[in-house]
Amino acid sequence: MARNIQVEPLSTVHIEDQDVELVERKGLGHPDSIADGVSESVSRALSRMYLDEFGKILHHNTDETQVVGGGSEPKFGGGKVTQPIYMLLVGRATTEVNGEKLPYRDVAVEAARKYVQSVCAHIDIDKHVEFDCRIGQGSVDLRGVFEQTAVLSNDTSFGVGFAPLSDTERLVLESERFLTLKLKKKLPALGEDVKVMGYRQGEKIRLTVAAALVDSEIDDATEYRAVCDQIRDRLMDQATKLTHREVAIDVNTADDPELGRYYLTVTGCSMEAGDDGSVGRGNRANGLITPCRPMSLEASAGKNPVNHVGKIYNILGNQIANDIVKEAGGDVQEVHVRILSQIGKPVDEPQVASIQILPANGVKLAQLKSKADAVAQRWFDDIDSIPRRLLTDKLTVF
Repeated sequence: MARNIQVEPLSTVHIEDQDVELVERKGLGHPDSIADGVSESVSRALSRMYLDEFGKILHHNTDETQVVGGGSEPKFGGGKVTQPIYMLLVGRATTEVNGEKLPYRDVAVEAARKYVQSVCAHIDIDKHVEFDCRIGQGSVDLRGVFEQTAVLSNDTSFGVGFAPLSDTERLVLESERFLTLKLKKKLPALGEDVKVMGYRQGEKIRLTVAAALVDSEIDDATEYRAVCDQIRDRLMDQATKLTHREVAIDVNTADDPELGRYYLTVTGCSMEAGDDGSVGRGNRANGLITPCRPMSLEASAGKNPVNHVGKIYNILGNQIANDIVKEAGGDVQEVHVRILSQIGKPVDEPQVASIQILPANGVKLAQLKSKADAVAQRWFDDIDSIPRRLLTDKLTVF
């Protein structure tokens, strides 16, 4: 199949050689990440329902979840939630097929509940969260669905990706993962709402960490400070394994002991008390927010995994870039990928797939073109595997 894949030089200073670099990751318990996670969980649950019932993922997009913060009164030794968090599930779904109504709302709410429960250990899902499903109704005649010979793009949109991650990007990503997936198990006072901001200037990296702490696990201000110090020290140990650059780490810099101000929560999540969240305001498809790299504003979470290019092309962009770097070995410093669709055209036939490569010193672009083209062709040939990879947790979208 003839596809418009363009390979050209990347005209930029390599990210590692730029003077200033900024990178952010919002952790799994951040309100924006919760909105992303709930949206994606609802999409996957609906996809499984459609597959089980009809052998095909039907039309749906659940990428408009809103998280409205509740109210709480945290205090050392244990406070209370005074107003529940409100989660509004919004989007579109196939709600009936050939006149048969589907239990889409029950499926959506159950998926949302399970996700929040799996991420937020101190949230009482029955008392602390109110779920409201306003997913719009739609119907479909399966004859038309199965007669369609190609999967057509639902929009004219683009996706982007890049590889490899820089030292700073990798440090930010792995620091949040270390806190929420590893350290939290050994440090019960650490909540799930973590944000890591990385700032590199030259050879020095500074991480600013905002970590919600759980009030029932901390007796007083002295113990609170000790927990913050432990977070910093453990992250420093982790950092030495990820970069040779000089690293400084600050934890909960908004604290003011004289005013009695601490990042203390009842549930480990700031959404308990007025911090709201929306899909698409957090991490991009590679798990990071990277203003020094190409980015798309598309929210990948919750979008249909079959024909919504706002999701598929952002995933593909990163997969293609990573595979080019892997297959080229040390011959590539940096790869940027941009893919553009056209509404109504097959998703595996983009208007253009632009691959920009910054070769390593002494390497000619001509040596890399055929390899890069082959990687892109292979991914477009295998584009139908994206839904399966998502449903089996082999791909993430935030």
